Amino acid sequence: MRHILALDQGTTSSRALLFDTAGGIVAMAQRELPQHYPQPGWVEHDALRIWTDTVDCVKEALMRAALAPTDIAAIGITNQRETVVLWDRTTGEPLGPVIVWQDRRTASFCARLKADGHEDAVRAKTGLVLDPYFSASKIAWLLDHLPGARERAQRGELACGTMDSWLVWQLTGGREHLTDLTNASRTQLLDIHTGQWDDDLLELFAIPRALLPRVVPSSGALAATGAALFGRALPITGIAGDQQAALYGQGCTAPGLAKNTYGTGCFMLMHTGEQAITSRHGLLTTCAAQTSARIEYALEGSVFVTGALVQWLRDGLGLIARAGDIEALAASVPDSAGVTIVPAFTGLGAPHWCAEARGAIYGLTRGTTRAHLARAALESIALQTLDVMRAMEADAGVRLRELRVDGGGTANALLMQMQADLLGSTVRVAPTAETTALGAALLAARGAGVALQPADEGAQRHEPRSDAAPDALIHHWQAALRSTLLHAASA
Repeated sequence: MRHILALDQGTTSSRALLFDTAGGIVAMAQRELPQHYPQPGWVEHDALRIWTDTVDCVKEALMRAALAPTDIAAIGITNQRETVVLWDRTTGEPLGPVIVWQDRRTASFCARLKADGHEDAVRAKTGLVLDPYFSASKIAWLLDHLPGARERAQRGELACGTMDSWLVWQLTGGREHLTDLTNASRTQLLDIHTGQWDDDLLELFAIPRALLPRVVPSSGALAATGAALFGRALPITGIAGDQQAALYGQGCTAPGLAKNTYGTGCFMLMHTGEQAITSRHGLLTTCAAQTSARIEYALEGSVFVTGALVQWLRDGLGLIARAGDIEALAASVPDSAGVTIVPAFTGLGAPHWCAEARGAIYGLTRGTTRAHLARAALESIALQTLDVMRAMEADAGVRLRELRVDGGGTANALLMQMQADLLGSTVRVAPTAETTALGAALLAARGAGVALQPADEGAQRHEPRSDAAPDALIHHWQAALRSTLLHAASA
């Protein structure tokens, strides 16, 4: 049993990856996850599709690697955070759709809580701002809008959880309802200082405690699959939300180390050790992966739309045939010719936190081409990351000389060079693009007592160019942001 199985349940796909003890990927299988948009600002998934795709991916990965379940030492799970589903404890059937982290249907509910003066108390306990991004308001919505849900929840007939909880429930045949500390810390129902569900928060959001999973560490003997599922019971020994898994996979386990993941959105985390720094610049305080009795923390800046912007250029506008085509198209022009894109399709996250903001394109002229739009899209990704980085430096009181990066966007060398030039710092691309899954595998290996040590060779570094002059670009971006926020405030 010298292999670790990592289940990476993301926003746009579900995957299974098999790692050997050298940290190498032996096999991988993936299923694309359809996105459903029933109303503007609503984003949903199919919970049963997530489960069946996960099982199919495991079987395919084992087949591709010519491995049997007896070759698997442990399972690690990493998942899209804040996304929630409500299900029947007896049948295991979901009562309704999965509400995805990008969903903004609870914006007015969160605004009312703010207006009633609850934000400071919520932030003091959770490290999070009152925003539809987090799970609590989504759970409250499900209870109030699915027929009979609230009454059944109060009778203890229902369970609710993030995608790690949903997968563990299904993997164990309904024997275990649990979540790890990192995922729990994103629900806005956990006191991150105690690591426990908080009664005041549960009362504020009107969520029965009986719905919620047990909170466990991110590594250890957490659960085991049903024996019939894969032919033998497999231990589940690692769980972490995707961004904390990536932080762990990047080796950012000491204070001051930071990473940024370029996926559907961008997520920058800086490890702060056992100090929970309260942000004064629009960032979040969250729990890092828990591998001991101690609770450790990270500062986080979440950008909602980055890779999703490239998908929109492909699927919504038809400007490119494949996402990877954007680099060559953007590189065909020297600049964006004054075009600035603010991709607030689902509001603005850190450090601005404006749920009402909507996407906008500024500076269009008759001379604007698809290449200028492509370049402006890449610039917007790098500029949003710059805003988060500067806020993080201000909160931590340090200047970050290196940003460790991972995710699909890091394959775009033009974007990475833009990022280095704007930050004025080294951008270090992880040796493997699968840092999130690697983090889950490392946590599982640790929990199972298996030695897994990935090689740190092949990391690419992008250094800021001495002739880079980003001031004008930053000026245009800040002006576009001000206009977008002003329009949201007056709408």
